[in-house]
Amino acid sequence: MTEKWSNEWGQKCRDLEENWKYVQEEIAKAALRAGKTAEDITLLAATKTVPAAVVNHGIRLGIRHIGENRVQEFLSKEADLLPCDRQFIGHLQTNKVRQLIGRVSMIQSVDSEKLLAEISRLSLANGLCTDILLEVNIGGEESKSGVAPEALEELAAKAAQTPGVRVRGLMAIPPAGRSSAETRHYFEKMTQYFIDMRAKKSDNGTMDYLSMGMSADYALAIEAGANMVRVGSALFGAREYPAGR
Repeated sequence: MTEKWSNEWGQKCRDLEENWKYVQEEIAKAALRAGKTAEDITLLAATKTVPAAVVNHGIRLGIRHIGENRVQEFLSKEADLLPCDRQFIGHLQTNKVRQLIGRVSMIQSVDSEKLLAEISRLSLANGLCTDILLEVNIGGEESKSGVAPEALEELAAKAAQTPGVRVRGLMAIPPAGRSSAETRHYFEKMTQYFIDMRAKKSDNGTMDYLSMGMSADYALAIEAGANMVRVGSALFGAREYPAGR
């Protein structure tokens, strides 16, 4: 590691300390407005492009759950990370499922029967049961993954009958660049889907988590019903991508 990188990471760690305090405070305020407590909300730190050294500093500060978007990036960091809960939150291709089974506690982005079947197959082959969330394309955007809202019930019913997986809830990313009122509307629709799914008893799921809300809108998501938020840049600063990407 060069001194330049060491200094840069040191600044990121100092910034993280302040950001961590601020985000915790904002979560507590939003939870209170929603009639909940901060303890009711799971903060998952989205660590895409964040060096393991900085992630580890966050873990020492108190971050307990992290989420990675890319399989290869996660694998490159895995051995260097301190103990914590590790989840996968990005779009997942079926040919990369093998690399995650047994390495993450939850896959948040299950959006098709094909992906569900592959997670099931590999989980059973390894004697495991993998926790999943069903990802909903709440805005109907062609550029985003996720099951269409009108197909959610069918996918949930299929998942309930699939061995080797346990459905723990729902996940969504609303369209970006919308007004607060529009974003709240999407969040509230997701909350209703979550309530409806939770009401359906299943032997293969518990429907504990409604994962929605990121750095720009996590407080709004909590107010609308989220109990898990995925916060990246509000903790670690703006993403820095390698040149050429």
